[in-house]
Parts: sequence; structure tokens; C-alpha cells
Amino acid sequence: MKPLGVALIGYGGIARSHAQGWRDLGLHYALPADSVRVIGVATRRQDSAETAAAELGCAIATTDAARLIQRDDVDVIDICAPTAAHLEYVKLAIAAGKHVYLEKPVAASLADARVIAAAVAGSGVTCQVNFNYRWLPAAQRMRALIDEGFLGAISSVRARYCRSSHASAARPRTWRHILAESGGGAFADLGAHIIDLVSWMAGPIAEVMAESRIVIARRPVSSGASELGPVDTDDETRALVRFASGARGTLEASRVAVGTANDLVVEIHGDKGALRYSLEDPNWLWAYDGAAPESRRGWTRVETIQRYAGALHPDWAAAVGVARGHAESQYRFARAVWDRTKADPGIETGVAVQAVIDAVYRSAAQRAWTRVEQEPI
Repeated sequence: MKPLGVALIGYGGIARSHAQGWRDLGLHYALPADSVRVIGVATRRQDSAETAAAELGCAIATTDAARLIQRDDVDVIDICAPTAAHLEYVKLAIAAGKHVYLEKPVAASLADARVIAAAVAGSGVTCQVNFNYRWLPAAQRMRALIDEGFLGAISSVRARYCRSSHASAARPRTWRHILAESGGGAFADLGAHIIDLVSWMAGPIAEVMAESRIVIARRPVSSGASELGPVDTDDETRALVRFASGARGTLEASRVAVGTANDLVVEIHGDKGALRYSLEDPNWLWAYDGAAPESRRGWTRVETIQRYAGALHPDWAAAVGVARGHAESQYRFARAVWDRTKADPGIETGVAVQAVIDAVYRSAAQRAWTRVEQEPI
């Protein structure tokens, strides 16, 4: 098992989650200490790169991502940069023959996502997209029950991901509020997760009807600044969806929902039962068995906990946290690299999610039902 050297590109909040995941793999799976090492970090500013390197205990801190990517001791490029930069860094990684762990969404546009997929295809590198919430126990159990036929024929799906993280008008403008850098707002960022979950569980989405709006149109250009800059990404978006199977559903993403913290909920109904998953209670799954006798019918709280195959830590009965989903996603990626198997969710999944994001934004602009443009990769 060849040790993997990781280069982090970007060091915002999500990169810290990735860094923690890489560090935790050895403890979770009793791997040698040098199995995965963060070699260096590249950011836009040298001071932030040096701060990151000091936190991570790695030797390389740079603004020159290309040079870091080309290092002989780097095997994996973990891309946590602003979304519009993903295409550039993936191309550099593939040209250098390096594996890619890519933060969602894949790109700032469907066209760029397809270019990335085409570059990955046939390159020989492993590429996985970070849809970390599918690796939490309740989501895993929900998918398993669906595969076992617990729901029967799926008829309806409801999913939302709501946060209050951008609800204050005093929050400064960042790249997330600038369409050219982010490719979208709440629905591109938060919506990517619920699209992945519902597509993974209920099948592909074929058509959407959406509305989208900017709630806070101007924000301080920096922390404490009196100057305001324009915002051109959505604060909240809602969509009616039609699945290829004939099922119907709704999707909602908001980052200005006062009273929510990290409220991701997926509820799926079939002709035999129903299931409900909440990110705020990831150790348990709610199930309704429509075939149960009427005297015992009702929503049941099902224990899921963290029975990860091969994991030695934490104890399976310990309560799980969001960080464990990141670590499991990264472990599956590392195993795919070591075993030379296909990563899942791979770039095809990421592009399929991107196609739904694209259709939702086109629908919101056109105010019409819009087909999801899925193409074979």
C-alpha cells in the first residue's frame, strides 16, 4: 500500500474538514501513520498558506498551486478552491498524473463540468467528488432499506437544506456571492448535496420547475467595511421536480433561513412505506412500515450508529458526527486509489448533479418546466 501525499488547494472552512479527514484515517482504520500525509497547501495569499501549513504541520506553503501539484511526493490533489477555479486545477492535476479529490459542485457551469469529466476519462487518474453526507449512517441505512424494497414503488420525495449562515446583512461579501467565481449561490452549494442524496436514493431527476431569489442584494465588501458590493447569487431556491421514474418531488435550498443551523432533511414515500433522514440526527433514521398491522403502524426511530466496515475507531456504538462522513468519503477514495478500482461517487455523479443545478437555474430564469440535460460521459 503506497503512502499517499496530499496537496490541499484552498484552505477555507471545507478544507479544514478535509484536512481533519486525512489525519483521522489512520486512527479509524488502523493504518500506518504515513499512509496519508498532507504535503503542502496552496492558497491565494502567502500569509494564509503559511497559517494553514502551521496548523497542519506540513512543510510547503505557497501561492503557486501548479508547482505544488507537480511535486514528486504529491499523489492526490484535494481541490477546495472557489468553484470557478476547479477546471484549471483539475487540468493541472491530470497533466501531472495526480489523483483528484474534488469538492462539490464539480464546476461553475455544466459546460466546465463536462470538460472536467472528459479530461478525467481515459487519463488513468482516480477522481471522486465529495458528497460526504451520503456516508453518514442514517443515509447509508436509508439507501439499504430502499434497495431491499421497503418503500415499494417510490411516489414522492421532499428534500431541503436550510441554513441561517448568510441571514445577516452584515456578513461580508465573499466569492460565494459572486456568480463568476461560484457558479451559483445556495442551490449550487447546498442544493448539490440534496440532489446527490435524492438521485442516489430515488433515481435521476428528469425535469424541474424552479424559482430563485436574492434576499440580500448588497453586502459589505470586507469585514467591518461601510462600502457595499453587489450580490448576484441566490440566497434561496425552490424547485418542483419530476423523476425519470415518474415520482414527483420538491427541493429547497436556503442560506438565509433564520432559526436553522444545518437543517438537511430527505423524506421519501412509496406505496409500501416511508423513510425520513435528518442531518441534525444522523445516528437515527425514521421509518414508516405501511405493511405493519394497524395496531403497530406509525413512525419508528431506527438505530443506525456507525457500523463502518473495517473501522476500529470510534466504537460502533458511539454517536457519529459530520466529520465522520468526510473521513469515510476520503477513505473510500484512498481505497479506490490503492486498489485501482473506480471511485464512487465519481465524476459522472458530479456531472449528473451539475446538470440538475443547471436546469434549476435555467428554469428559474425562464419561469418554465425545464429538462435536465444529461449526456453520456
